[in-house]
Amino acid sequence: MMSSTRVALFGACVVMCAAYAQAATDGDQVAPFFGFMGAMSALVFSCMGAAYGTAKSGVGIASMGVMRPELVMKSIVPVVMAGVLGIYGLIIAVIISTNIHPVGYTLFQGYAHLASGLSCGLSGLAAGMAIGIVGDAGVRANAQQPKLFTGMILILIFAEALALYGLIVGIILSSSGAAGAAKPDSP
Repeated sequence: MMSSTRVALFGACVVMCAAYAQAATDGDQVAPFFGFMGAMSALVFSCMGAAYGTAKSGVGIASMGVMRPELVMKSIVPVVMAGVLGIYGLIIAVIISTNIHPVGYTLFQGYAHLASGLSCGLSGLAAGMAIGIVGDAGVRANAQQPKLFTGMILILIFAEALALYGLIVGIILSSSGAAGAAKPDSP
């Protein structure tokens, strides 16, 4: 299946589950599902981005290392930056999963945790794709012209910042879900 088809299927599943949750007499019974989906989304999508960034950059490093083996260790930076993306997803997944409780977990919290996981995971996926493409082309170009190293690092930093934005938004959304549990219902 193509990736756009997979994303569409995932979206359809989430919409159907949301419709079921609204139709259920007690929607809070299905709320933990959305929280766990958020934790899963953060980790899986971030790790997919990390894996793609590592693989794509690694191909460029291997190709460049044939002609300039002395630059291999200097060119490992994109692989390290891609690996950090998985850590971002792990952080959000742990934050979400520690806030999911079998009793007293509301739909508001479930949706907040789902949004948190999706924001972190999908931004990590996008950043991983950017890091992989820039890392591949950058290390090959660096082998031919060493002055390009600083520019490559700056582009990689801006690509990594995309995932950092998702991490920050994910933390804010997750904490708003936790704060929603502490607020009393208003009449």
